[in-house]
Amino acid sequence: QVQLVESGGGLVQPGGSLRLSCAVSGRDFSINAIGWYRRAPGKERELVATITTGGGATYADSVKGRFTISRDNAKSTVVLQMNTLAPEDTAVYYCGARVRSGVTIYDAWGQGTQVTVSS
Repeated sequence: QVQLVESGGGLVQPGGSLRLSCAVSGRDFSINAIGWYRRAPGKERELVATITTGGGATYADSVKGRFTISRDNAKSTVVLQMNTLAPEDTAVYYCGARVRSGVTIYDAWGQGTQVTVSS
């Protein structure tokens, strides 16, 4: 069993910054990869950034140069630093992970945190 809990969302003006955190907890599991996804109203959920256990990161083209993902294995926390935010970044942001527990592999998701970029 694994639990992902997001925090750090809120209202910010265009050009501003926010930092999202994802706390991971559970027992008897390992994570192959973890990342952030977002869903805007009326749109499909899309990948924002992912990071592997070793620290390798990937980003959506729309956020490259503005967002940074990092992982602290000791603290079981994944952070998404978002800079130069624009209204188009408004969405519910979800933390997701590919989890292995014994011989079972599954995807786990947090409940999301709202990010609103508006003047």
